[in-house]
Amino acid sequence: MNAGGDSVRHEATRRAFLRTGIASTVLAAGGGSAFAQPPAPPAPRAKGPAVWLDMDQAELDAAYDQIKYAPNLPQITTRYATNSEAVRARLGGPRRYAYGPTPIEALDVYATTRANAPINIFLHGGAWRGGLAKNYGYAAELFVHAGAHYVVPDFINVTEASGSLMPMAEQVRRAVAWVYRNARSFGGDPDRLYVSGHSSGGHLAGVVLVTDWRKDFNLPVDTVKGGLCCSGLFDLKAVRLSARSSYVKFTDEIEHALSSQRHLDKLNAPVIVAYGTFETPEFQRQSRDFAAAVKAAGKPVELLVAEGYNHFEIPETLANPYGLLGRAVLAQMSLAHPIGGHP
Repeated sequence: MNAGGDSVRHEATRRAFLRTGIASTVLAAGGGSAFAQPPAPPAPRAKGPAVWLDMDQAELDAAYDQIKYAPNLPQITTRYATNSEAVRARLGGPRRYAYGPTPIEALDVYATTRANAPINIFLHGGAWRGGLAKNYGYAAELFVHAGAHYVVPDFINVTEASGSLMPMAEQVRRAVAWVYRNARSFGGDPDRLYVSGHSSGGHLAGVVLVTDWRKDFNLPVDTVKGGLCCSGLFDLKAVRLSARSSYVKFTDEIEHALSSQRHLDKLNAPVIVAYGTFETPEFQRQSRDFAAAVKAAGKPVELLVAEGYNHFEIPETLANPYGLLGRAVLAQMSLAHPIGGHP
């Protein structure tokens, strides 16, 4: 036998097979030959005329659309719900109270065992379109174990309100007034009432903080003793120019009335403002501008920047006494660290 000839034939066969395989792979991928070039990158988008600051319409719309900057949104909001269920399994279910005449006007109270305890009211987000109180119980343990009541109201969404934000603002204000007037019925101290909120709930928290409590509710002007506005919206002009106007019926009256940055003369409580560095550029700017405006008005404000957090990750730090928001709120409420010591 000719071993050398067999080797040559085997090598020729192997090379032919490899050539065939490469060509087949390229053809399967849509190439015309083994040496086809990769597809050209898409042409850059032509920038349109500026609508707000240096942003065109597409950029502004994206700056008020969280999914463009937080692709893990579904994962995190699912975690809100599952962590809230776990908290209820450990603490027991909250007490449920009606604060208004419609079924949605009710709130959850996660009660502490301490007598005459301070209260933190949390206003949830959801782009004004969604969210339920039951999915925001995940922070309850922080407050309950530190000796405070944690209250989460439900309220109408903008779709149910035919596009108007006013019913939502009116309901959260009435929820706060109800908690003040009924605090002692569940062991709370009405003179130590605080409000927190995230995203559209951060916007609503700002609205609550500039409420004229004496004029509108016959309550003390300092009904709310402190606030946390996380990733909120504080002037609605830019929001009105964005795609959110497709489901929110903005008017001049609503834009002005619900832009808390324009009513800082009515602010009577220190404010913590927070945002994450992975948020949209507009949500970052809104928080920075609001904090700067509060400071310029001579009112107490603390600006917190969460490095490496996106819009949906940052509120989870409220559940952690070592987290950015948890530590800050415990300090604001003068509460001892629930694990020991002070925040």
